[in-house]
Amino acid sequence: MTDYLADVRKYDSAADEAVVKKIVSHLGIALRNRDSSLVSCSDREELDRVKDKWCAKKLGVTGEAADKALESVCARMAGDRTKSRVTFYYLAAKELDKLGILA
Repeated sequence: MTDYLADVRKYDSAADEAVVKKIVSHLGIALRNRDSSLVSCSDREELDRVKDKWCAKKLGVTGEAADKALESVCARMAGDRTKSRVTFYYLAAKELDKLGILA
């Protein structure tokens, strides 16, 4: 858990530990496999899955707003070759102003 929180705090020094914990819980078994624990911004299919499963189903945001949020997170994390799924999801929720529903 502390590794996930430390990674999120590279991008948001005030990251809420409870929110990070909920994201880790939500992702569950996906975090056990290195490949599925990372997000690839160059893979459109993967971004579409994040948009559908995370933005739409969990956060209630669809369409252009979700696309813009994911694009923003990809740009923000561009320097990180291994984009943690937990961090990516946290930043997407923050970008969409939805951290409150995860707290």
